[in-house]
Amino acid sequence: MPDFTIRPIEPRDSTAVANIIRTVMPEFGADGPGFAIHDPEVGDMYAAYARTRSAYFVVERNGIVGGGGGVAPLDGGEADVCELRKMYFLPEARGIGAGAAMMQRCLDAARRFGFKRCYIETLTGMDAAQSLYRKHGFTQLCEPMGGTGHFGCDRFFVLEL
Repeated sequence: MPDFTIRPIEPRDSTAVANIIRTVMPEFGADGPGFAIHDPEVGDMYAAYARTRSAYFVVERNGIVGGGGGVAPLDGGEADVCELRKMYFLPEARGIGAGAAMMQRCLDAARRFGFKRCYIETLTGMDAAQSLYRKHGFTQLCEPMGGTGHFGCDRFFVLEL
């Protein structure tokens, strides 16, 4: 049995999640222009995912939020495509099975929302993340989908739900 909980984000979690995103992304060189770290939603993830067909979850361990991930409609994409968004974990939340559990929770939500495909953007160097995506059936694309504005990303994946 895992020693962590995955639960929907609450208003009190927004600061912790913003700090996680702002800590983890630079670790992988994803802090310049064209990366999600600059998205306005980072400042209030609870409000950003309170919209229709969107959900964001946090990983909590010993009362501390150590990561998160969510799904939402793909900006500029087809109505049946969602995006797996802002799935990041602090080092202490890695290697404990939280990534696989979070992935499953997000994909289950995407299916409940009626999406047919799930898209993700990432970048070279995020090898553990890409391995997780492939393990869950994502296949690599040659070019991006939609219009996320994340031109700093150079790896794109999609999963038929």
